[in-house]
Amino acid sequence: MTARRLRREELVLRRQSLQQRSTLLRERVAQQASGLQPVLGLGDQVRAGVAWLREHPLAVAAAALGLALLRPRRTLRWGLRLWSGWRLLARLRQGLGQARGGFF
Repeated sequence: MTARRLRREELVLRRQSLQQRSTLLRERVAQQASGLQPVLGLGDQVRAGVAWLREHPLAVAAAALGLALLRPRRTLRWGLRLWSGWRLLARLRQGLGQARGGFF
């Protein structure tokens, strides 16, 4: 056999070995990550809910209007809290963005 042929066979064997190891590692990761499935599922549900809210802004507005009509004080109180929180978040993002060179 030539040196080139031996090298090619070594590379083929090395590739097979690496593919087997990769398969084993993927199986281990899948087993270890199975405990995260409920948490990730919840995250997917939240993400889908946010997407739905973005796609249906009229439904959100109708719900807010219904709350405002049924419980005006509570709606105003929560509206002010949300507005204040939003403004605080915007200020924090702006401050952190300037301090870190546009991090946010």
